[in-house]
Amino acid sequence: MRARIQTAVYIGHVEFFRLRLLVLNADDIIKYVEQLDKETSSLKDEALRLCWNMRGGLSYTEALQLSQSERSAIGKIIKDNLETTKKSGLPYF
Repeated sequence: MRARIQTAVYIGHVEFFRLRLLVLNADDIIKYVEQLDKETSSLKDEALRLCWNMRGGLSYTEALQLSQSERSAIGKIIKDNLETTKKSGLPYF
């Protein structure tokens, strides 16, 4: 039953992905998959950096579930805190 529910939830994304692949030739599919791989790596890297900077206040799983705007907002807060720390001379480890 669980697999059936998961399929129902993700069917919209699967259909979009399949439709996109149907109109591409083999070379374009390879490029598209490579692009998705780079985006995935970038997202994982950003999530790990957020976790490290949050010092345990955000788990890796939670970081991966954040939206782009939430990740940007947290990144801005981290950047502001880093600048404040540099100005004050306090250690930032």
